[in-house]
Amino acid sequence: MKMRQPVTLHPTPRKTNNKLAACALAFVLSLSGCASNKGQPTTQFDFGPATPNTQTAQSTLGALVVTDVTGSSALDSERMFYRLSYADALQARTYANSRWTANPLQMMTQRLKTRMGQAGAKVLSESDASLGVPILRVDVDDFVHDFSSATQSQGVVAVRASLFQGHTLVDQKSFIRTTPATTLDAAGGARALAASTDAIAADITGWLGTLNLQRR
Repeated sequence: MKMRQPVTLHPTPRKTNNKLAACALAFVLSLSGCASNKGQPTTQFDFGPATPNTQTAQSTLGALVVTDVTGSSALDSERMFYRLSYADALQARTYANSRWTANPLQMMTQRLKTRMGQAGAKVLSESDASLGVPILRVDVDDFVHDFSSATQSQGVVAVRASLFQGHTLVDQKSFIRTTPATTLDAAGGARALAASTDAIAADITGWLGTLNLQRR
């Protein structure tokens, strides 16, 4: 009777490559502080200086009230979030030893006001809303350092901007910006998110310029 040879199963190249890539990313993230490192000092990040862009056209918006940016409660803290979209897009993770200097909603509010002011708009506070000037409200839908693969990540910022004249909605538009991160760590994510936030501010300024607010 002829004996059958045992069958050896080999993993497909795709699964092997994914496993190796995941291991490589886990190693990088552990070095950058995603894993818990007790006793390690906390590194703080912000958006850096808002260097004026000399190529940005001056806005004709005039006076405008910019309210505080709003978003989910997760963004109302200094924690830095990242997401492994290629592995589990539903799981939000945080860098253990890296923090923002202020919560992202506060930083985005200040950055938006700064960029619009640099573009020529007269940015007013919410206490000036009774003057009848247009009111801009921005809601954040996404603000995260997103890993699309084990070797590629980007800073993703998505918002909904609404413009009101008194209690009347003039227009609403959604914006999303994605900036590739130069490094697979918290520092790379911070730089990418700062760049995406600046791009969003420029997009909103350009959109408002198309609404002819001064003639309303």
